[in-house]
Amino acid sequence: MSLDAAKNAIRERIWSTLIEAQVSTADARGYIPDFVGSDRAADLLASTDVWRAARTVKANPDTAQLPVRAQALTEGKILYMAVPKIATIEPFYLIDPAKSGLPPVQAASSRVAAQAYPRVGIEDMRQIDLVVCGTVAVNRQGVRLGKGAGYSDIEVALLIEDGLVTDETVIVTTVHSLQVVDEPLPESDHDFRVDLIVTENDIIECPRSPRPSGLVWESMPAEKITAIPILGARAKNHLN
Repeated sequence: MSLDAAKNAIRERIWSTLIEAQVSTADARGYIPDFVGSDRAADLLASTDVWRAARTVKANPDTAQLPVRAQALTEGKILYMAVPKIATIEPFYLIDPAKSGLPPVQAASSRVAAQAYPRVGIEDMRQIDLVVCGTVAVNRQGVRLGKGAGYSDIEVALLIEDGLVTDETVIVTTVHSLQVVDEPLPESDHDFRVDLIVTENDIIECPRSPRPSGLVWESMPAEKITAIPILGARAKNHLN
């Protein structure tokens, strides 16, 4: 079985498990699954020292992490939320709660962010203290599987290349406990691991491990580079 096929088999199993347990809906399949207890996971994350110390948070735009994004804004943290599919040359929305007149839950939604907040290029961003990523499956060593599109890996790699995500930056995911598996998970060269897993019931610290040093160009097909503007721009420098 190929690496991609092995990853997809695990994703399918987890999506089915969540749906059958009625902690997510059939709409979860193919996506980062929203889950019952995502608000409790956000509360648990907010109780940690790494969360309290963070001033800038980069987060994925999925519904499962909406409570985390809202909590960040409630506490006055600067929030960078990825533009879906990294579809613009300025790949993140900047949500500054000091300048936002909207309630945090509303401001933190991806739909509202696209309408109400500026997009920023990486060159205009602050150092990232905490990365919040969505996950389909994760193990206690911090190996995670996203939905399979690779956007989170690219976002983090871009930030690493520009020095905004460093070894000091904590990477965390919030998931339902059914998404945490004990088995080894397949990894690719471009995959990053998480340092912290927060479920609706528990906080799991993972061993720190080396991260990719940046974009792994060999792992990206030409159509993906063409579809993501910032990759297209950087590919010219990479090839020169």
